[in-house]
This record gives sequence, structure tokens and C-alpha cells, in this order.
Amino acid sequence: MPRIRHFTFFTRFVRYLRSSFKTILPVSSYRAAVVLILSFCLTGCGGSNPETQKQFDAFLSDCFQEYVTADTVTLHFKLSDPSAFGITAEEPASYGDFSLEKQQENCQRSAELLEELRSFDPDSLSEEDAFTWQIFEEALEASVSSEDFLLFQSPFGANGMQSQIPVTLSEYYFDDEKDIVNYLALVNQIPELFDQLLAFENARRDAGIVSPDFVIENTIDQIEQFLSASEDDNLLIETFEEKIENVPDLGKDQKQTYINNNRSLVRQVVLPAFTSLRDSLENYQEAGTDTSAADNSSGSSRPAGQENDPGRTDAGRERLCQYYGGREYYELLLSANVGTDKSPEQCIDALEGTLKDTVSDIASLTRENADLYTEYLSARPLLTDSQQILTELENDTLIDFPEPPDVAYTLKNVPDALSSTSASAFYLLPPVDSEDANIIYLNQSRVSPEDQFSTLAHEGYPGHLYQTNYYLSTDPEPLRSMLRCDGYDEGWGTYAQLYSYNYLEFAGVSRETESLLQQLYRDNDILSLSLAALSDLYVNYENYTPEALAEYLSAYGVTAEGARSLYEYVIENPTTYLSYSIGWYELEQLRNTMEKELGSRFDVQEFHEAVLTCGSCSFPLLKERVSSAITE
Repeated sequence: MPRIRHFTFFTRFVRYLRSSFKTILPVSSYRAAVVLILSFCLTGCGGSNPETQKQFDAFLSDCFQEYVTADTVTLHFKLSDPSAFGITAEEPASYGDFSLEKQQENCQRSAELLEELRSFDPDSLSEEDAFTWQIFEEALEASVSSEDFLLFQSPFGANGMQSQIPVTLSEYYFDDEKDIVNYLALVNQIPELFDQLLAFENARRDAGIVSPDFVIENTIDQIEQFLSASEDDNLLIETFEEKIENVPDLGKDQKQTYINNNRSLVRQVVLPAFTSLRDSLENYQEAGTDTSAADNSSGSSRPAGQENDPGRTDAGRERLCQYYGGREYYELLLSANVGTDKSPEQCIDALEGTLKDTVSDIASLTRENADLYTEYLSARPLLTDSQQILTELENDTLIDFPEPPDVAYTLKNVPDALSSTSASAFYLLPPVDSEDANIIYLNQSRVSPEDQFSTLAHEGYPGHLYQTNYYLSTDPEPLRSMLRCDGYDEGWGTYAQLYSYNYLEFAGVSRETESLLQQLYRDNDILSLSLAALSDLYVNYENYTPEALAEYLSAYGVTAEGARSLYEYVIENPTTYLSYSIGWYELEQLRNTMEKELGSRFDVQEFHEAVLTCGSCSFPLLKERVSSAITE
């Protein structure tokens, strides 16, 4: 299962994957599954025990094998050579089981693994394994807690399964003929997969959790876009025929046979499956949103996981806090996905403070430099070619970051068939045992020349591509690739994006003006991101109506249309923007703390290295580990 990174602010985008492999962390199991279709630093006072260490290593290896073999797509995208990890059994190609019952089983399995994990004393492990122990414990605890909230997330919407299938299958690489056979088997299973997703959506409805009309409309719009492409322009046909040409030891006649089979499957299986899914969702719309579930507008809670009160009806519930247990679920997302120990109220305080400081800085810059706003409107970056920008950013990374590993990457344009609903850009994580499968997609219809630099900094250098490959170069425990914290991952991408403005050059301006423009660009991004994240908190936790949100945002120049778009996005994707905003905020605060503590001894490159070496983890664990690493 490839994990897809993305970049945007107010622009609506398709979030292909919020976090990886929710078989480990089912708190958002369908968000993790969409692409299928697609700390304490415990140093160990007494030192590691060799026998315990051996048993723990075997336990981690068994867990990794269990997770990575859960379905064909996960295994294919996570490992280039499964046999090198002791995985030799060949199971029939499958997307896995997406039923509610299976998600519940995953949570129960997490409880079993948590008990087994705690049978190991972290003080008897190596320092690195003790750190992994802490990260794994947090993930399993969140998984166990999430069992009561599995129905809160829909498999549909702007970032749902229907948008994941084309991208995931188009990137399903062919190393040999077996990959082709498995691919065609997966294509043939799309109808069965959609049946599972519809059954899950019906279970949500039975529990009184009904997707708002705009969620279903967004899904139908994406399906219509996929169905409207001609056969030759269909993504699953076009990419298949490109990939098969590079498969070794496959004769011309064999290739043509597979090409014919694929075209037949698209015509006879895929397109009818998408059509049937569209029709089913249209029937949902016709049925309306009236359910036998209670409104919880006050935000009060019943025991998490209980069905909504069958004695009351309400057709207007959209915001998470309107459901019983909704606020508790939001708090769980904040902890498990964003990775912060801050409460929603503390996040609001932090972001409102950041917003106030940023607005003040923008006012000061433009007041003291009368022509700056005019310069800002007319400014043009010196570099506009995507490849040149990425090459320059890779070189700039050497200034304040550890030397990046030498890896290959490919820049691609988002296919036309997906451009209107795709993210501005996204990065596909490579297999953990490969240095050659890094892909960054750019959506040229959404990324302006002014935005390319920061977009590529977020996705490439010193953002996700660099972040991912630097950590892989430390030869981490394989299981760590399955334990992802969105706040750390997207926080770093945002931190890298904002930091990269130090390197942004403009055409035809003085160095002094260039420095002011860099700060203004940075402030604008922080302003946009803070407003987006606050909108999420105010809508899903504080129960802002569309009108209340529009009034709040209007003070910052956001139009009514922009406010409505943001309202819909945060309802579909609660806490997603906080992974960027609070993730960046946590890293920025950690850096400020280290600078204050170390004074002249602070080295920014050493700080960056300490953060990157930790890998994806929650911020309480990161703070302890980084502080220990750079103050020793």
C-alpha cells in the first residue's frame, strides 16, 4: 500500500492517505485503506539483555510480516523483495477484508499484541528498540481505543476509495509476469470491493451516522470524471500498456494478450463497477439523510461507541461534535494521528496566538515598506521549471540539513483524468528496501509558478522525499515503516516548506526586497494554514455552523465560497489540517526550546539530524529523544 503525501492549503484536494496501515491503528481504518484501492527514550539502566533482545527482535519481525502480508497491495508497495524479509508464501491476490467485523477483529488483535509487547521490559532492550517499544505501545493503545469509533469514518468522499483505485493501480509496478497476473486479479475484484464499502456505509447509516449530501456528491463527481474518459485515455488502460513494455522475458504475443485482457476487464468489470457504485450512491441521495439518530449539538457525550438515540431524528447533523462520542473521537484523532498531547482547547490557543503574531508581522512588514505589497503581487520566482527547482532545493538542503542520501526520483504530472479532483501535489513513499521508487506527482492545473518552489520543497527537498530516504538510510527496524504519525510526517513537510523560503530567489528585485518577500510568503502560508486548522477545530469540536465559520473567516478576507469549501473539507477530514499546523508548531517550538537552552552551542543542522533520525513518532516521544540527543 503506497503512502501518498500531499500539499495544499485552501484548495480542495484529494487526500489519498492520511496515515499508513490502520490494521495497526484502525482509528481511521478506511482512511488508511483508501490507497489499497490502493517518547520516552528508554536507555535501559542495566543495559540490554541478549536473550530478551533476541526474543523482542523476533516479535517485531513477526508483527511486521503479519501487517505487511495483510493484503497484496500493501506487500507489493512496501517490499521490493519479500523473500529477503522471510516472506515466501504466495497468497491469492486480494485487497483484504474491509468489513466492520474485520476492523473490529483488528482492534482486538491489537489488544493481544499490546499484552505481548508489555511482556518485554524496555529496560532490558537496546536504546533503539526501547524507543520502538514506546512507539508501538502508543499505536496499539490507540488501535484498541478506536474500536468504539470505527463507524465515524466513511470510505467515500473527495478522498475516498473511488479516487484511490485508479491512482493505486496505475502505480502498481510490474517487475515480472507475476505482478501482471496479480494486478489483473485485483482489477477483477473491484466489484466485490465496492460491495464491501457499500455494506460498511450502510452499517454507518444503521447506526445513525449519515454522510452529508456534499460528501456523496463529491464521490459521484469523481466517479463521473473517471467514467467520462475515453477508452484510450482511461488511466488503467494507458498506464498498463506503458508498464508492460518494460517487463523482461515477456514476448510480444504475451504482452498483447495481457493488454487485451486488461482492456476487457476495464470495459466489462471496472466501468460497470463504477457505474453501479454511482447508482447506489445516487439512491442514497434520493433516500435523504433523515435517520433515527440523535443530534448532539451541545457536544455532550454518551459512552463511546453506543448507537445514537433511536428515539430522535435529525437530518442536519454534519459536524463531528454533533454525534454522541464525536468529541471523544476527535480527541483520539488528535492524539493518535496528529501525535500531540495538547487538548483541542490548547491547540486553539496555540493557533490563535500564531495567527495573531503572523497578522501583526504582515502589518509591520507592509507598513514599514510601502511598496512591499505591490512587489508581492508582481513578484516572480527566478526558477519556474520543476526539475530545476527540485535540483536547486536538493543543493540548498546541504546548507542547514544533513547530507541527503543519493536516491533516484521521478517527477510526474497528475493524469488529466484526475486533475480536477487531485491534490496539488503528492509523494508516493518507496518500498522500504528500494532507493529507486520515489515519485512526486504535480498537478499542473492547480500549482501556479509562484507555488511550485514551496510545493516541491514540501514534497521533495527538504520535505517528504528527503525525510523518508534519510530515515531509511539509518537502517531502521522494518516495523517502524508501518508506525506512522501524521503530525510528525506532515509537520516536517510544512516545516521544510516554510524553511525553504530562505532559499527562494525572485527575478529582478534587490536582495533586501527579496528577503522581505521571503518573509511575506512564509507569513502568508502560516496564515492560511492556521485558519484552515482553526476552522477544523471550530467546526468539529466547537460546533461552528457554516454561517458562524464564514463570519469568523471573513475577518481575514476569506470569501463565503472559500469558507463553505473549507467547511466541507474539514467535515470530511477531521484533524487533517492539524497534522500540518500543529505538527509544524510542535517542531518550531521544539527548535525554539533547544535554541534557548543551548544558546551559542545550538547547531541547526544537528537539530535537523536529531529530528530526522528519530523517524515518525509522537511529539512527546520526539521531544524527549531530541533533547537527549543534542544536549548530551
